[in-house]
Amino acid sequence: MKGEGGVNSSPLSAVTSAVVQTLSERELIKDKPVNKAELIDLIADKADISKASAARALDATLEGIVSALRGGDQVALVGFGTFSVKERAERQGRNPQTGESMLIGASRNATFKPGKALKDAVS
Repeated sequence: MKGEGGVNSSPLSAVTSAVVQTLSERELIKDKPVNKAELIDLIADKADISKASAARALDATLEGIVSALRGGDQVALVGFGTFSVKERAERQGRNPQTGESMLIGASRNATFKPGKALKDAVS
């Protein structure tokens, strides 16, 4: 769906915008990050559900994302962003204390690329 100015106005982008707006209205947002309890309170308030239900919903969402990434899948939430796994090859590095050359092993890292609606809501 398109809203004003051709911006995507899906339910997810509306929730994303509401969450970003509410978080940006916090007095201390620049001084400290939002913690899990504050995010649960926000979800409970915006979705009109109990805090316990909001906590279960957040935990289930995070578990689902982690499970998908662990399996090598990508998680795309249209309007919000995409979670994926990036493979890093083995590479040479230096020990900063001794300057000695060392081998840094290959690794898999979770990455997040924000979607248009999230970028628009933040800027």
